[in-house]
Amino acid sequence: MGKERKLKILIADDSEMNRSILIDMLGDEFDFIEAENGKEALSILKKRSAEIDLLLLDIMMPEMDGLDVLRQMNASHEIVSTPVIVISAETDPDKIKEVYDLGVTDFIGRPFDEAIVWHRVTNTIMLFSKQKTLENKVIEQVVEKEKLSKMMINILGHIVEFRNQESGQHVLHIRTLTELILRHLSEKTKKKRAAGVRSGQSGNLSSPEGTGGLLFDLSEEEIAVISTAAAIHDIGKIGIPGEILNKPGRLTDEEFTVIKSHTEIGAAMLDALPAYQDEPLVRRAYEICRWHHERYDGRGYPDGLKGDEIPISAQIVALADVYDALTSERVYKKAIPHETAVQMILDGQCGQFNPELLECLREIEGTICEEMRRSEEREAALGKNGDDTVNLSREVLERKGLMISDRTLGLLEHERMKYRFFADMSEEVQFEFTLSPPSLMLSEWGAAYLGLDEVIMNPLQDPKVLKLANRKDIERLSAALRGTTPEDPIVKMDYCIRQNGGERWMKIIGRAIWAGSDSAEYQGAIGKMIDVHETRVKMAELEEMASHDPMTGLYNHRAAKIRIQNMIAERPDCRFALAIFDLDHFKQANDTYGHQFGDQVLIHMAQRLQRVVRAGTVTSRVGGDEFLLFLEYKEHVDLAINRIFNALMNGDYEQFHISVSLGVAKTDTVGKDYDTLFHAADQALYSVKRAGGGQFRFYDSSSSETLSAISPIDGCEENTGENGEKGE
Repeated sequence: MGKERKLKILIADDSEMNRSILIDMLGDEFDFIEAENGKEALSILKKRSAEIDLLLLDIMMPEMDGLDVLRQMNASHEIVSTPVIVISAETDPDKIKEVYDLGVTDFIGRPFDEAIVWHRVTNTIMLFSKQKTLENKVIEQVVEKEKLSKMMINILGHIVEFRNQESGQHVLHIRTLTELILRHLSEKTKKKRAAGVRSGQSGNLSSPEGTGGLLFDLSEEEIAVISTAAAIHDIGKIGIPGEILNKPGRLTDEEFTVIKSHTEIGAAMLDALPAYQDEPLVRRAYEICRWHHERYDGRGYPDGLKGDEIPISAQIVALADVYDALTSERVYKKAIPHETAVQMILDGQCGQFNPELLECLREIEGTICEEMRRSEEREAALGKNGDDTVNLSREVLERKGLMISDRTLGLLEHERMKYRFFADMSEEVQFEFTLSPPSLMLSEWGAAYLGLDEVIMNPLQDPKVLKLANRKDIERLSAALRGTTPEDPIVKMDYCIRQNGGERWMKIIGRAIWAGSDSAEYQGAIGKMIDVHETRVKMAELEEMASHDPMTGLYNHRAAKIRIQNMIAERPDCRFALAIFDLDHFKQANDTYGHQFGDQVLIHMAQRLQRVVRAGTVTSRVGGDEFLLFLEYKEHVDLAINRIFNALMNGDYEQFHISVSLGVAKTDTVGKDYDTLFHAADQALYSVKRAGGGQFRFYDSSSSETLSAISPIDGCEENTGENGEKGE
């Protein structure tokens, strides 16, 4: 009988990367034909339609897009004989509806998931009765998902192991020794049954009275669950401060109390999972996390359980944990030889254990080292043959069930290289934050720039993060991201960090990640931080220049007016006074000593003015030798003005005699309109000048007849000489 023909899939996509990944996802059960655009895809269909079992079609392509391909297939009735799955990043509901109206079997949105693509492709081909045997692949996917779950459990365990500065093999050793003991207990149970010992229900973890000891009869699946759960026995150490966790010397009583809390922290983390509470893996992991430091005689922690009150899963992991702690080098001790460690455990020097577990340890003592070595070799084999990054990609993808090709690995490495290059060249701190578990991942350049690790677990508890950024600022950013919606997920804000002994401004652009459609759930964020410190400093300088007089450093008239109007608006129940003064005979200073001397006189008067006024008073150089001050008062404003006037009159500048004329207007006299206040004060000043100068005067109703004749003062700067000199 001839070899059965492989099913043939046509992939039409202008991205070589997408085509290659799809081929790797679907595996070598199929033959593939590739088309770079819609026009080429139609040409292949016309020539080889009898061979094509399925078309995987992109929408956005050059020369001819996917919609035009579907229209052509409808016109030639090929859509009836050739099933089509559209794989596209298109999200427009009208476009997707049009795709279905044109007769496609299914639509898969990018980024596509291997399991979804696999299932939908096989289901579509089954629907068209092309290959019934592909149903078995659905079962295979379940197995591959279990492999992936086991991989993720190991990753979590290794994160804790890395943070705890352990040997690098602790998780592997615990899992291996736990499995060895479980299998040995199971074999002992079978032998007891063969000898006529009655057991309880399958999977019962304690023996009924009179059965002669522990009976332990689990399936392969149950053994795998407990061994896998053992990998995260210390996950609660994520919540322990690093300075205590890795302290090389002896712990204080208080520090040991903190260390012991990792059992309750780990159990609480698992207990707080929003789902999966009924999953066997989660139940076993909870038992192990909380009770793997309990001891058979009741002297353990955290709950002081005794004997068979302790779940056997936790008892076994406790034994494995003690063995590996003895035989591994830690920051506070050297490694102890295997034989010595086993004897210490059997002699009760490391706490009391279930006698039957000690019997198991004694019986498997000769095989432990060899099994540990084999496990390490199997793990090490995954990292051989080439570049670490490529091998990591291969390992992850193959554990997901993808036999990754060299072509796709090359394309993935090319994309990784491009991403890293552009990330470094952009000089941006790119980040990703996940809420569960709480972790922060930084781009390589960003981590180096900030002086942080690339992966940070519990960033709000990390001392380096809290030294860099204010906790309140972090919480403000978090609140802003949580306050977004799936329709509007972008947040932009400026953020001050502490770096190299000073503060530096960064602009953050973040995108909240929402999951679900009906009731969206916040899951974290991605984004970038851009250094805008120099720009912000420059803008501050420009704002300072735009609002201040360059000679005296006081507000210019326009900025002072805005400030005064804001004060009046913000404090409507308060009383204010606006005063204008100028220097008597200032023109003579310019004519006699020169304009540079005149400039120094103006600077001297500005400095004197700032010394004599109180905090909150607005001071401004209006133009020329004319100055303004604006102050709030409660009563007796005349005393305050008299004090300021005398201070301004007191003393000469070198050979020039200082004399000023000053006019004042009060809001309770002329109202709170700025222009009216200014013109009234100017009129009062004018009356002082007419009287010979050298005094101050408040505006009153007797001056009102000339007030309307005063032109607006905003343009007074234009009526000045070279250094602001006014004509007299």
